[in-house]
Amino acid sequence: MSSWSGKTRGGIAGYKVFVFLIKHTGIAFAYFLLFFVVFYYLLTSIKSVKASYCYFRSIQKFNFFRSCLSVYKNFFIFGQTLIDKIAVMSGVDNKLNFYFDGEEHLVKMVNEKTGGMLVSAHVGSFEIAGYLLKRINTKVHILMYEAEHQNIKKYLSGVYKDITAHIITIKEDMSHIYEIKKVFENKEFLCLHGDRFVSGSKTIAMTFMGNQAAFPTGPFYLAQKYKVPVSYVFAVKKSTFAYRFLATPAKYYYTEKINLRTKTAHQEQIIKDYIKALENVIMNYPHQWFNFYYFWEKKYQR
Repeated sequence: MSSWSGKTRGGIAGYKVFVFLIKHTGIAFAYFLLFFVVFYYLLTSIKSVKASYCYFRSIQKFNFFRSCLSVYKNFFIFGQTLIDKIAVMSGVDNKLNFYFDGEEHLVKMVNEKTGGMLVSAHVGSFEIAGYLLKRINTKVHILMYEAEHQNIKKYLSGVYKDITAHIITIKEDMSHIYEIKKVFENKEFLCLHGDRFVSGSKTIAMTFMGNQAAFPTGPFYLAQKYKVPVSYVFAVKKSTFAYRFLATPAKYYYTEKINLRTKTAHQEQIIKDYIKALENVIMNYPHQWFNFYYFWEKKYQR
């Protein structure tokens, strides 16, 4: 099974250019420039292009020409989400509108003071999903790998004006576990991805989009260990200047009968439910799948 390298691509110069354009000309002109920038990435990111093509050709079953066009659209929309993230979180006046579907499920969790896990994926914009969570009256923590280059993170931290979520970084010494425990003890929300893992992580092979793929078990184990409800959340680009926030009803995945059989069964069930929610989003927004590497088994790579 393929794993994520744990690193993101991109240089600080490109970020600076787009931040300047967004602040002085708006996101529409930044989108226009993106048309040309995408061609550059298509020529210099061959592995990512091949993985994107494989996804559309082998998984979505698009024909050759539609798959080729979809690769460009895939990269272009990804670029738009990065521009939108900078615009929203830097406080720039923009044309973006937001629509909410299932927000009441999260409000219910807040009112009942259960805390919980909000599991997302590299679909649409994870950062904008986290930003929109400020609408609910509770503290949100985002668990993530130290993936971005430090100079980019430092630069963007000075650009962003409205960061409401607290970042918990996954560390090799596992000290982040103590932070996670405190989150749940305080009945707060932990938001994380459930679709990526680095080499050496414990995984489970599941049927996803009709084909076999590996998913990390760690994120879902947390729901069992701390006995907290889980909701699957996504923020997808509905149209050029609009996002749709999605959240599923909260569900518990634990049992008082602690044994290996029930533990494994509950773990498989939570991943199946996650996959079902993820498949629903991907089928409706196929060009917003942003895992630019071979996600499925090699036999599905073409």
